[in-house]
Amino acid sequence: MAAASASPDSGDTSMDAETENPPLDCREESKNDSFSAEKHLNIDDSQSDPLDSQPSVSNGGDSEMEKELVELKVIWNKNKYDLKFPLDSTGADLKQKIHSLTGLPPAMQKVMFKGLLPEDKTLREIKVINGAKIMVVGSTINDVLAVNTPKDAAQQEVKSEETKKEPLCRQKQHRKVLDKGKPEDVMPSIKGVQERLPTIPLSGMYNKSGGKVRLTFKLEQDQLWIGTKERTEKLPMGSIKNVVSEPIEGHEDYHMMAFQLGPTEASYYWVYWVPTQYVDAIKDTVLGKWQFF
Repeated sequence: MAAASASPDSGDTSMDAETENPPLDCREESKNDSFSAEKHLNIDDSQSDPLDSQPSVSNGGDSEMEKELVELKVIWNKNKYDLKFPLDSTGADLKQKIHSLTGLPPAMQKVMFKGLLPEDKTLREIKVINGAKIMVVGSTINDVLAVNTPKDAAQQEVKSEETKKEPLCRQKQHRKVLDKGKPEDVMPSIKGVQERLPTIPLSGMYNKSGGKVRLTFKLEQDQLWIGTKERTEKLPMGSIKNVVSEPIEGHEDYHMMAFQLGPTEASYYWVYWVPTQYVDAIKDTVLGKWQFF
């Protein structure tokens, strides 16, 4: 009887055990289902839109394509460069580009387009158009050193020779011009002052024959124009070997000046009554010592 009465209780206990501890096959199946769902989720994540997972890649040309370009012809030292450049870039940007093309430092460049190119304005603002010619004047540092060294030495030799001789203005060949007196239309002089070259020609001076002469410095073409009533000589500044000058006695605010066009003194082209404030600027410009504007 005791065994019979205990049977229901043992049945309940067995059912509770089955509830708390399901069969092994069921647990394994549940685990497999959970692992399968998790794996499926991971696969879905890895197969998401590849455009979302891949980093954006730029071809590097988008920004250039968006900029409006203008075709330029850059001319420097008898070399020509065809260039496409953003129209909204400034003159300073263009100088940097010219530096990369020519090796000419921006500080030693004179860039010309309808006059001196402003660095702070864009090419659009100064109305640069396709096919525009950009003139560049200037020498690299190496060129300046190579050219100026012999010229400086020659100038020193001339100065030493001048100290041994009587003043130029007392020599007979010059007296016949100086004795005519100071021209009435000569440009005014300022003694004790050094100035840059004026933007207009230096005029009202005499040449060796006593005729009127004017000097025009064409910086954008690297030329010196010597003009008389009869004709105008256009001289490349690089062809001028030396420049000498001396104050005129009794009129020290004016100089007599010679441009050496050949290997000897016989090739001197003399100009009289040059205002003293421009003497150093003339020498520096012709002999290649750049002025910074």
